[in-house]
Amino acid sequence: MASIYQRVLGSDFEKLHPKIQERFGFSSEDRIASIGTGIMDELWRGRFYTVPFLYLGTWRRIMFPEHGSHIPFTIENYAYQDRFGRETVTWIRTFEGRKQRRFDAYMIYSEQRNRIVDYLGSHQHLAVDLDLSVDERGGMRIRSGAQRFYEGPLGFSFPLFFSGIADVCEWYDDDDEKYRIQVEVTNRTWGRLFGYRGTFDVVSQQTAAGRTARIVPAFSDSKLKSRSYLDQETITAE
Repeated sequence: MASIYQRVLGSDFEKLHPKIQERFGFSSEDRIASIGTGIMDELWRGRFYTVPFLYLGTWRRIMFPEHGSHIPFTIENYAYQDRFGRETVTWIRTFEGRKQRRFDAYMIYSEQRNRIVDYLGSHQHLAVDLDLSVDERGGMRIRSGAQRFYEGPLGFSFPLFFSGIADVCEWYDDDDEKYRIQVEVTNRTWGRLFGYRGTFDVVSQQTAAGRTARIVPAFSDSKLKSRSYLDQETITAE
């Protein structure tokens, strides 16, 4: 089975560096997890007026205000099928600074929208359309687009005035034999909000059928007015 990233990129997937193809080329049928560990050379935040906004993000594991250098970092990617039969990949990022912080996301391939949709945070209230491309280094570039917010019976398009636009680049450095990542989240009005850059190594681990990282289920990606949730069953890692 093709991964969700292969489905979106099509023939352009072959333009990725072989190591990046490994990172983004597995599906639930492969029963593996991609676990990366490394160091973020820089973890930064925006100007003082962005700090309250970043603190709000800590409630749902979206963003956070801590900053610094040489921060130990872990990223866990697990592929599985959700209750609707959609291919899903977790992105669980843990930063071990003065205070441990997490930044969680769950990407699905939406047949309806013909693209990957990223459900952000521990409760996945924010659904974000993603645009994927291959950069000049053979790396993966992921940029966020339209956003929708879900809370109980409410569902509406989320104005970008109140949100961030993410630009993620991940590539492989042949000289250092490491993966590199650079993330920048900006707001059209308030400027730079949050980001990080660094290097990491990756190992693949076998997972049992039907088991992934511990997750909170995602919303159904149907009409904005839909209240459809996945059931509240969690799935525990092998």
